[in-house]
Amino acid sequence: MIVRGVLGTLGIAGFLVVAEVAGRAGVLPDVLPYMSDVLVAAAGLPLEAQFRADVLATLVACLSGLAIAIAVAVPAGLVFGTVPFLERSARPLVEFLRPIPSVALIPLAMFLFPASEDAKTALIVYTCSWPLLINTMYGLSDVDPLAKDTLRSFGFGPLAVVLRVSLPSAAPFIATGVRIAVSVTLIVAVSVELLAPGGGGIGAFLSLAGNANRIDRMLAATVWAGVIGLAANLLFTAGERRLFRWHLTRTGETA
Repeated sequence: MIVRGVLGTLGIAGFLVVAEVAGRAGVLPDVLPYMSDVLVAAAGLPLEAQFRADVLATLVACLSGLAIAIAVAVPAGLVFGTVPFLERSARPLVEFLRPIPSVALIPLAMFLFPASEDAKTALIVYTCSWPLLINTMYGLSDVDPLAKDTLRSFGFGPLAVVLRVSLPSAAPFIATGVRIAVSVTLIVAVSVELLAPGGGGIGAFLSLAGNANRIDRMLAATVWAGVIGLAANLLFTAGERRLFRWHLTRTGETA
């Protein structure tokens, strides 16, 4: 794990050095600022109240949309995963809707939800629901049938079997769905903020910086968006490994 982190850090540092050298050598377009200027601008952004407010607006939208998606998609996945008839009926619709890019639905979301914040939350819920739903259904298909039959033999009903056996067994898969959903929430939120008028967020900050021809500030905000996304992924990955170490051991993965 430490070696992987060191190699990742070296890779990022190498990319930054190459980008700086390429800019100084005139390989990159003149409109692009030097990487050192971008990093200086990125270091100063957290000191600006407006940027902090925009980051907070994006994070609030991501967390609220993710929470709603979990509350909707996980129970739906439990129902579809335990009732084969419903699963077979819903599968074609799920496979049809799931590949539709959320960005393509921004105009529709803006029409249905005039407030940009509502449109942003709705698209986050839509996008996050699919990995949560699919992973929950897949996790239920991996449950040991013998464990369920044993519980039924002791007189437990369908709900008790789901809560005592199916849900705990599927929990690692659901956690993976949450981690995948987290990785796309920021993308969807920033995309809506860029295209939807009004409201705040990192996307709105990027749009204003671009309109002012401040490419250095625009790229600096992009750097922070990447840092936030990386930090969220590392946090959820660490939590997933800690909570479900038994599952990683069973599947032969290393913690």
